[in-house]
Order: sequence, then structure tokens, then C-alpha cells
Amino acid sequence: MGRWTLKWTKRLALLAVGAFCAFLVIRAVDSQRGPPLELWHSFVPQDLHAERIDQLDWSGYLAAEERLFAELRREVTDQLEPDRQTPDNRYFAGSPIYPGGFAQDWNRSYLLEPEGPARGAVVLLHGLTDAPYSLRHIARRYRDDGFVAIGIRVPAHGTVPAALTDTVWEDWAAATRLAMREARRRAGPDGPIHMVGFSNGGALAMKQALDAIEDPRVVRPDRLVLISPMIGITAFARFAGLAGLPAMLPSFAKAAWLSRIPEFNPFKYNSFPVNGARQSHRLTQVLQQQIRTLSRAGRLEQLPPILTFQSVMDFTVSTRAVISALYEFLPANGSELVLFDRNRNTKLGPLLRPAFDAVLARMVPAAPRRWRLTFITNAGENEAEMVERAVEAGTTEEQERRIGLLYPRDVYSLSHVALPFPPDDSLYGNQPGPEPEFGVSLGAMAARGEVGVLILALDSLIRISWNPFYDYLLARIGEAIPPR
Repeated sequence: MGRWTLKWTKRLALLAVGAFCAFLVIRAVDSQRGPPLELWHSFVPQDLHAERIDQLDWSGYLAAEERLFAELRREVTDQLEPDRQTPDNRYFAGSPIYPGGFAQDWNRSYLLEPEGPARGAVVLLHGLTDAPYSLRHIARRYRDDGFVAIGIRVPAHGTVPAALTDTVWEDWAAATRLAMREARRRAGPDGPIHMVGFSNGGALAMKQALDAIEDPRVVRPDRLVLISPMIGITAFARFAGLAGLPAMLPSFAKAAWLSRIPEFNPFKYNSFPVNGARQSHRLTQVLQQQIRTLSRAGRLEQLPPILTFQSVMDFTVSTRAVISALYEFLPANGSELVLFDRNRNTKLGPLLRPAFDAVLARMVPAAPRRWRLTFITNAGENEAEMVERAVEAGTTEEQERRIGLLYPRDVYSLSHVALPFPPDDSLYGNQPGPEPEFGVSLGAMAARGEVGVLILALDSLIRISWNPFYDYLLARIGEAIPPR
């Protein structure tokens, strides 16, 4: 029996090695397809890392950022070959989408000051491949309510996609700590500090709050607002590092990239390197383990209230993980989860996969719960008007109220990227105004024509980039801001 077991163990090991080698060969060959690497895929700017960030204050961080963007101009924009100096290239200084030509380059960190003395501060954290642009509307809401709004560009963002090949999530966490130190300085010793995190920024906000429980030197937030937070991601990211192994050989440098797409978005990378997926997976694993550890120790009672907005349909982060890996561990501290349903009145109804209809029932634990659950859905199966169905923490009774908003019939669901953007956002909204503020209005495009003609994937046109319920989201965030 022992010999038989050893024999089959060896065979299985050889089979696993063979399968792994075959995977590497297939990945290496497949990576060679498509266009060549561009300058923005190969030039890695000298961005800050955690050790240095922890030694800086806000002004020092901005000074380093200024040097970084000067390097970007010198090494990328000024080095473009003539055939890359096109209107659809965000790195061409003559392009209408060139960020350096805007009145404000929202790729950079910013600070919005209120009129009069600040009565609090908010730190806003953007998502992976994203830029501080994504939370500017919410920043203005806080500013108008007397808060200093601090929107930090986390390392490896806002410049070139290749920057993401030379970063780790610990760099992003260090930038978060720096922004929170500035928030405490601006808010004073007793002023409230909020954190708003979108996607990967939501994971960083949670990490800050958990670290503050373990280390009293870490600035503690008084409230968290999470938008499509990256508490868990798809299983593919676990093995993304393996997909990049062929890139260790210079001939297969393309294997370091999961996608290489023209860079026509002024405030977001379209191309995505393997390391981006790897770091996001590392962060979620550390985050989930820390939540479980502090829960077993009975220390999550120290967490501030959390208000989370999440689309039920989200193919970037795991909606299930938001519930199972975060909310099911929360104490009764006034937290709330707001879920946006798919449209049950869409004219595309017959084309939707029926399996999605039962998704919510499988994800949400039965009431009573220690947190408030709010469900934004159609008033009826064939009604466009939306209602809020809420079950308070510790109860089982559902309360319903109409919110005065409609689900557009040609929209079948929200998306991961849609939630923080109003319909009139100049870049991502479907009603951007007569003149694009940033050279292009991506959310208003409704392309019709032949396949293979556009420089962008059709998926990017189908995926909604604005939130028809943004007014509701902003109003709910406003409720969490202490009254004057």
C-alpha cells in the first residue's frame, strides 16, 4: 500500500509539473499577440515607496509628486514618436485629453478648503488604476459642509500604467497613513475625521481603521464611507502572479500585462499589469485575516460606523465578500449596507441571465442582523420608480419608502465603476453638458457601427459609468456628516 501511494504521488507530482510548464508555454505564446509595448508600458517613474512616505508630511508628499510629474513629462510626453502624437493619446501634449492641459489635473493629490475654520476633515481614497478624480464630487460635498477634503493620489497612479509594475499595497497604505496624519492636523485634536474609499480605496480605508485598533499611534477615523469596496476579488487574481512569470525573460515582457489598451482616458489607466491584480489580492487576504483575528479577540467593537454602497451586480469586486468577510463580523455600532438591485423594469429583461435573480437571497443572512440593510429596488416588477426597503439592525420588519428616482429602462444594472459619478459628470456621465470639460465624454457615448473599427473594447461602452441614484447616495453620505 505504501509503494502504491508513493508511486501515484510521484505520478501526480509529475503531472502537476507538466501542467504548470504547459501553462507557462501557453501563457508565453499567448502574450506575444497584440500590439507592441508602448513607452507608457515600459517606462517606470520614480514614485515613492512606504519607507520614504512614512518620513514625509503632506507638503513633502506634494513636492515629491511635483517632481514625479515633471519626470513624466520629460520621459514620456516629450519622447513620443510622431506616430504616437495623436488626439486619442492622453500622453500627447497636443491632445484634447492631455491632463496637463486642464485647469486642474485631477490625477494629482488635492486639498479642498472650506470657507471659514474647518470643523473636520475627510480623506478620500481612489481605486486601483484610478485617480483622485473619482471622488471629487463627494469631496466638494464635504467641503461645502465645512470639512477639509484631502484627496491623495496613492503611489503608482495618475502617471503611466507601468508604474503599477513597481509597487506593493504597503506603499498605498503608507500614503493613506500620511493623508490621515494631515487630516488630524487640519481637523485639530477633537475634530471628526471621515474616510471615503472607492474600490481599492475602500480596502485601504478599512485597513487604516483596523490598524488604528491595533496601534494607538495610527490616526483613527470616526466614520467610514465605502463605495464598491474591495474586500474580496475574483479567484483569478490569486494566480495572476503566475501569469506574469514568462515576463522574467525579456523576450516575453508582454506577459507582465493582463491587458494593453490605448490610453484614451485622462484619469484612469486602461492597461493593467499582472502586479496590479497580485497586489489587490495580497491586500484583500491581509484585510480579511485581520478582520477575523480582531473579531476573535473581541476588538472590532472599536470600529467606527461604516456606511457601504454596493451594486448587487459587480464583476470587479465580490459583493458576497462585502457581506461574508466584513459585515457579518461587525458589531452593533450603527453600520449600514446599501445594496443597489438590478433593474426589474428594463427593456432588456428577456436577455438577462435568470441565475442573477436569486443572487441577493443567497448572499444576505437572515434578519435580525447587527447592521442596517437597505435595498434600493424597483417599486414593482414592471415599475421604473425606485424604493428604499430597509431593515433596521436587530429587527426583522422591513420599512419601505419611495426615493423619487427612476431606473432608466435601457440600463439593466449598475456597475462597479458607476457608483461615485453623477449623471452630469463631464467625463463619465450620460448628461455631461455641451462642452466636454476634459476633452471627451466617455459616459455619453452610444456607438453604432461595425466591429473592429473602434480603438476601445465594446465592453467599455456597454458598462455603465454613471449612477442614476447618485443624488440618493450623496444625500445618505450627507446624513453621516455631523450638523453644524
